[in-house]
Amino acid sequence: MKKLQATLFLFLFIQISFGQKLDIINNQAIQFSIKQEKDTINFVVIDTKLDEIKPVFLFCQGSLPMPLFVKPEKENMWMIGGGITNFDLNEIKKNYHLIVISMPKTPVIVAEKYLNKSYCYIPNEKEPDGFDKEYVKADFLENYEYRAEKVLKFLRKQKWVDNSKLIVAGHSQGSKVATLIALNNKKVTHLGLFAANPFGRIDQNIRNYRKEAERKEITWVEANDKIENTYQMYKDAFNKDTLIQKPHLLAWKSFSRPLLNDWLRIKIPTYLAYGTNDIASDLCDLVPLFYIQNSKDNLTYKRYLNLEHNFFEVESDGTTNYEKEHWTEVMDEFIKWTKQ
Repeated sequence: MKKLQATLFLFLFIQISFGQKLDIINNQAIQFSIKQEKDTINFVVIDTKLDEIKPVFLFCQGSLPMPLFVKPEKENMWMIGGGITNFDLNEIKKNYHLIVISMPKTPVIVAEKYLNKSYCYIPNEKEPDGFDKEYVKADFLENYEYRAEKVLKFLRKQKWVDNSKLIVAGHSQGSKVATLIALNNKKVTHLGLFAANPFGRIDQNIRNYRKEAERKEITWVEANDKIENTYQMYKDAFNKDTLIQKPHLLAWKSFSRPLLNDWLRIKIPTYLAYGTNDIASDLCDLVPLFYIQNSKDNLTYKRYLNLEHNFFEVESDGTTNYEKEHWTEVMDEFIKWTKQ
């Protein structure tokens, strides 16, 4: 009898806790919105129901104002989801509520005609390089952390969230956002970094110019000029007057913050995965040295040979083979690690 009463209580608890009307997109995700004074933070749970209590896995997507969903004129809607369509979503959903936050000042769903060739949202279809001005102003590291914290605070209060564990991971630019979240939010239990640059962002441009000169693709004189121009651009990014005229430089300023010192301050288990043919992640090979020097043992790293920034294979001539991708494998290894 007591067992029957307990079962009935659990059933009623689930009905009351989860019996809410859900905004389901394309039978793939549930949308939530958090309204702020000057912003509405949209995010999705990659599921169509919330009838299980599970921990949160927040995936921080990379750069550029891509929507989470694309609506073609005649075909069916499809999901970009910040790149998560490359993952084995069913495997992740067995253990976690997978969360993706929409890019700032970027609609969750965008008609295909308002996307450029890189699937970035453009308000004017006749200006393929013209990003929304409000997005440009909002595209800086601290804002992404602020928006993520609002989402995580909301999620902690939900009946369908298990707060005993919190996974935060990010790819490329998203690895910088994930780092800052893990640094400042003591609720995070596991940090995942994919295709990260331990020294920020702008340094990879300088390293790339050197490599181009070494390969004789440009002269050393040209490389020297490009490096000096990069220095000047970075100086401009720290000039308040220049930022007013060129707000896009704010992203260069904030995202070029070196991550290595932040990583060394983080005490939770940290997972670093990168491809050896990725200019952004070249210096990840040095990261274990710093952990050794600082007597830290919370780093797990995985070096993927001959893969590029998005974990595609690279041919002998240096071209990317988009038929041979390994994101599923990379993410599956991370998920296994989070369950250890």
